[in-house]
Amino acid sequence: MLDRLQYVKQRFDEISDLIIQPDVIADQKRYIQLNKEYKDLKALVEKRDEYIVLEGNITEANEIIADGSDAEMVEMAKMQLDEAKERLPQLEEEIKFMLIPKDPEDAKNVMVEIRAGTGGDEASIFAGDLYRMYTKYCESKGWRTSVVDMNEGTSGGFKEIIFEVTGEDVYGTLKYEAGVHRVQRVPQTETQGRVHTSAATVMVLPEAEEFDVQIDMNDVRVDFFCSSGPGGQSVNTTKSAVRLTHIPTGLVAQCQDQKSQHKNKDKALDVLRSRLYELELAKKEAEDASKRTSQVSSGDRSAKIRTYNYAQGRVTDHRIGLTLYDLGNIMNGDIHKIVSELQLVANTEKLKETEVF
Repeated sequence: MLDRLQYVKQRFDEISDLIIQPDVIADQKRYIQLNKEYKDLKALVEKRDEYIVLEGNITEANEIIADGSDAEMVEMAKMQLDEAKERLPQLEEEIKFMLIPKDPEDAKNVMVEIRAGTGGDEASIFAGDLYRMYTKYCESKGWRTSVVDMNEGTSGGFKEIIFEVTGEDVYGTLKYEAGVHRVQRVPQTETQGRVHTSAATVMVLPEAEEFDVQIDMNDVRVDFFCSSGPGGQSVNTTKSAVRLTHIPTGLVAQCQDQKSQHKNKDKALDVLRSRLYELELAKKEAEDASKRTSQVSSGDRSAKIRTYNYAQGRVTDHRIGLTLYDLGNIMNGDIHKIVSELQLVANTEKLKETEVF
């Protein structure tokens, strides 16, 4: 393991020198990439240092025990040896997972799109519940959320809502939420007390930087229109809302959340860029899928991934067979257990594929 970690240390030292070079700082794309790699490698180097210390402790303890001349020292050495031997396997597992090649998209911010599916008004209400769940979760992670566009349901919730999430390793955490979410409960509009099944689709798009996707504005039709919904006197009086249509692909993005036409256009452009970027990622993922089959999907919007059953108070993730009887807290944003299990399964699969050891 130390041989592998020595390469990590060499690369860390190399990047430490590079990120202070003026020509690297001037190249923002390269500078950002190297800073991210520096941060990831720094965590590994710290684990390497801990590993070296533990091995040194084991060697030292064995020497003291073998000498046996000081009973008190021998007793302390045995305790040190037990602690080191208990920690070492845990540390090795942590290092193995950290050495799995990371998806470069994982560090990106995201655009989350939630759309009501089958179920009419109840589906819109459920889409609103999912939006609340995700915003509560993001708040617990210290991430910022900002609504880009929304279309409210007639009885509450949303027919569609798009919001951006900014923070640390957002896409790597939220990407497994993409797919069809199903709810089983008695709708608010149901008078007979019958359980209905409704659904909403969640899409999680990595936010594309300008150097990821170049958009020729000659290929984009820009339409301005009046905002709808809450917003004060400017609603329905000024054309501040913006709709962008990418003519070559037919993709459409719009924003009406900001009062400023200019800000709405910038946000709509961010959405359009992310959708174009997702098209390219989808092609790459299709190629990767032909080589391997992953248990944990991160982008198939037609796949039913999770069921929220209110009568039984349970949530089931169908991809990994995980069932939790904690629906109240989960709908209040406590999805950490589900996210962690999904990441663990995905990382274990990657570990088998890469065979880093």
